[in-house]
Amino acid sequence: MRLRRRLATRTVPPRFTAVTVAAAILIAVATILLTLQGSNSQADVGALPAADSGSNQYDGTRPQGAADASGNVSAAGPLTQLDKDLLVAVRRAGLWELPAGRLAQTNASSEAVKRAGLHLMDGHSKLDQMVREDAKILGVEIPNEATEEQQGWVEEMRNAKGAEFDRIFTNLLRAAHGKVFATIAQARGATQNDLIRRHAREANQTVLDHLEVLEDTGLVTPETFADVEKTVVPPK
Repeated sequence: MRLRRRLATRTVPPRFTAVTVAAAILIAVATILLTLQGSNSQADVGALPAADSGSNQYDGTRPQGAADASGNVSAAGPLTQLDKDLLVAVRRAGLWELPAGRLAQTNASSEAVKRAGLHLMDGHSKLDQMVREDAKILGVEIPNEATEEQQGWVEEMRNAKGAEFDRIFTNLLRAAHGKVFATIAQARGATQNDLIRRHAREANQTVLDHLEVLEDTGLVTPETFADVEKTVVPPK
């Protein structure tokens, strides 16, 4: 009886009580943290962007005017015949000016002409890649060969050497660039299509560079300038 009475009246040590309380607090805090973590994970999952469903709306995740996986380009804006003509003109220019630039490296006698040829090769290589990409995105059919007239110009240059080649190359290319320069300006001035605006900007810079290196040869004749003026200036 005395042993039982002593056990019944024994008090819990303060240290044991403190440890028990601390453990209970830690368990409660851990439970709260786990709950909050689970809530944040669900919120993060809900914040992930939805998969592209082929919407026509520009969602800011691609450059404006670029196509989504389905090739939809409505965000680029309306596409006019003038826009299409620009892509065709740029493509055709590359189809004969690239070979002309290569011929300048073998047939020209002037270092300035050879330099102009290098600029043509570099500029039209980049433009040709861009025009093929943009035409595919926009669904525009572009040619795969130069016109008969352009092919005739290449053949004329192929059969010329030295100073004769320098003269033919410089004036044919200066006339062609002057005329396409006007086409680019017309398309850029009227287009509402973002891809065409970008394309016109790149083409404009390239053609301007080619105009300058061709003029730097000192071989462009007054007749060539008059021919360009007659083509690009509307009659009064």
